[in-house]
Amino acid sequence: MGLPFRDPALPVEERLSDLLGRLTEEEKVALLHQWQPAVPRLGLEAFRTGSEALHGVAWRGEATVFPQAVGLGASWDTDLVARVGEAVGVESRGFHRRDPLANGLNVWAPVVNPLRDPRWGRNEEGYAEDPVLTAAMGTAYARGLRGDHPRYLRTAPTLKHFLGYNNEDDRCTTSSDLRPRVLHEYELPCFLGPVEAGAAVAVMPSYNLVNGRPAHLSPLIGAELRPRAPEGLAVVSDAYAPSNVAGVQGYLSTQVEAHAALIRAGLDSFTDQDADPALMVESVTTALKEGLLDRAAVDRAVGNVLRLRFRLGEFDPPEDNPYAAIGPDVIGTHGELALEAARQAVVLLRNDSFLPLRPGTELAVIGTHADTLFEDWYSGTLPYQVTVRRGLEQFTSVTHHEGVDRIALRAADGRYLGVRGGVVGLGERALFDRFDWGDGVWTLRDVGSRRYLGVAEDGSLVAKAAMPGGWDVRELFEPRFEGDAVVLRNKVRGTDTGPFTVEVVVDGIAAAVGVAASADAVVLVLGNDPHVNGRETQDRTTLRLPWLDLVRAVREANPRTALVLVSSYPYALGGEEEHLPAVLWTAHGGQEQGRAVAEALFGAFSPSGRLPQTWYRSDDDLPDILDYDIIRAGSTYLYFTGEPLFPFGHGLSYTTFEYSGFEYAGGVARVSVTNTGQVAGAEVVQLYSAAPEHPVRQPVRRLQSFRRVHLGPGETATVELPVENLWHWDVAAGRRVVAAGRYELLVGSSSRDVRARLVVDVPGERVGPRSGVLRAVDFDDCDGVRLVDDEVEFTRAGAWLAFHDVVPGERAAPPGTRVSFDGAALVLTAEAAGVRVREVR
Repeated sequence: MGLPFRDPALPVEERLSDLLGRLTEEEKVALLHQWQPAVPRLGLEAFRTGSEALHGVAWRGEATVFPQAVGLGASWDTDLVARVGEAVGVESRGFHRRDPLANGLNVWAPVVNPLRDPRWGRNEEGYAEDPVLTAAMGTAYARGLRGDHPRYLRTAPTLKHFLGYNNEDDRCTTSSDLRPRVLHEYELPCFLGPVEAGAAVAVMPSYNLVNGRPAHLSPLIGAELRPRAPEGLAVVSDAYAPSNVAGVQGYLSTQVEAHAALIRAGLDSFTDQDADPALMVESVTTALKEGLLDRAAVDRAVGNVLRLRFRLGEFDPPEDNPYAAIGPDVIGTHGELALEAARQAVVLLRNDSFLPLRPGTELAVIGTHADTLFEDWYSGTLPYQVTVRRGLEQFTSVTHHEGVDRIALRAADGRYLGVRGGVVGLGERALFDRFDWGDGVWTLRDVGSRRYLGVAEDGSLVAKAAMPGGWDVRELFEPRFEGDAVVLRNKVRGTDTGPFTVEVVVDGIAAAVGVAASADAVVLVLGNDPHVNGRETQDRTTLRLPWLDLVRAVREANPRTALVLVSSYPYALGGEEEHLPAVLWTAHGGQEQGRAVAEALFGAFSPSGRLPQTWYRSDDDLPDILDYDIIRAGSTYLYFTGEPLFPFGHGLSYTTFEYSGFEYAGGVARVSVTNTGQVAGAEVVQLYSAAPEHPVRQPVRRLQSFRRVHLGPGETATVELPVENLWHWDVAAGRRVVAAGRYELLVGSSSRDVRARLVVDVPGERVGPRSGVLRAVDFDDCDGVRLVDDEVEFTRAGAWLAFHDVVPGERAAPPGTRVSFDGAALVLTAEAAGVRVREVR
């Protein structure tokens, strides 16, 4: 068998120890980089961490493209999500067989950041705003990716992005303040679920800081994640994040100090400087020489990634590993599953007895998304495309218009902007379809070539892109108006073209109105481009749908209008929803999106998707995007007390369900659900809790568990729902505590649509008033503070902290503060900016 590390009969840890003992220090340091070099003398091949696999294999060409993660979250179906994960894992193996180094098996998915704020630019990447639903979906997807073999991994899934990461603007320098209750009740459970289940075998820290410390240096990696991983956990960095610690973050002074600190904190693989390891190698080598880093820490880090390679079967005979036989022929073969996932991603938000459409209904299909499918940054290349228009043509005759203006751009000298062979210049008049995405951003598509106007590397205008895309989206223009003329400023290059007079050849709204008025009914399909106004590196500035003028005009022309929203995130609709007989939403649904939407509209199946996050009525319902304290800010369905546009868990059906026999015993709730309608359908039975008498502020509603059941007409199922999340994080005890008392259990079809409720007495611990030392970070309310590790810093004079339910008595005010009592609340007020407090005695 040769060297012991090659012997599959030996335990992995014994083989790993043997291999580490054979590597030189220089070889070990080199293996700390994402691009691990080959070690020919030991027969080790080159290896690369990180392949994107969020909702299909990305960046490798054509592959099956499933709905975006938020769309998978809308299914509330862990079995489906596990099967999608399995399909992506299988196709990843197929790509790996084609080119092992380019298509590594350490996949960077799933994303389990809870969707705290719908303006987050990467909202499409997460599953839900709730930690229970997020953990369940993340666990299912990761389990599908990794496979169920007792010895080998299909792929090695990596959770992203640890921790407190929900903003893109200035993401590398902003700090997310997470006090212990928010950390342990909201953020950590999303990661702990997949880790404790053994579904995820790696984790990636996030770009931001948490409580003033770079997330890549978080002590929680070692304190919370690694102890809960049954078979070990590798930690891989996000791209260029390691050099940020001594770079833009300025947290440490030198790269040598930073690299040493990163390894000590638990980082195992440096994704930095692309494929060039020089900075990492030099910094780590120097840290070892200067005593800033011990060799055991390097061994531990290298070993964590090598352990993945062992579990992937790299060092074993291929005939022993069932996944090694998977070949490239599997790539792109999961179209049926993509269709099933797209169907389950459709959420019926409103239906005033308008849907399903009757056969033979002549339709006007209007909108920017009616005959176009959109890829996102982490999408694979669509192997084929079924748009909503094409899907509807399988049911009826349709007329179509995008509803956008068609324009010409005339320069001051009378010449027009023209396009010839992808080259743009003044000359023969070209016509452009103008897409106004809001926030002062246009894209312009040349009518003749159907290519988008953009800028080349040298700054010249071209029209070559089939769709806006890429890391730098060069097809985005900001119109700057100068009197009656407009100057087009490219968003990437900052270069100006113009001025031009805009000649409107076709008024998009007027044309859409004409098409709508002549049809029996209208399907209006609108949404976002995932590369525009909300994506990685850019948060949204507003929830408002940018196409509301078109919506209003079309539904006034034909009141029989169904609005289909295709988007990466929720929208505010400005009251238009009240004038529409039907509204549907789906995330960008991959190659089969149009077929699924068309089938839903005509009743080929009963929609069963449920919203994975709250849809708010306006921006006024949201706190500052950097306010991560959902409890104090009253955000997400857990603490929001306003009236949402559509609540968390909401989704309608073409049938009806009756709930009966709701009972609770032994930590399990039971309820009977009957399909009382005329068609088969799936109901997502959702169990929530409330604790209005709790001594500590609790959520308005809190998801305990859920189950999706498919029932034929008249069919009944008894659903069992475990009750496992009545605990809260007790700041005095520093652990999860179930407080003794009365709790409400509520079961229904959404967080607001409650069909039955029970009040139960739960034995637990008595939670009394706080006494003794109060840690500053354990406050209940505040104003004008920020968290710095385990201290609170006051940002101005008069800033304050409040601790609720504290035993009255004498307290020593920390230097620079004063203590007062407001009833049972202790209030600590700063006398100057910059004061830091660790505790109150």
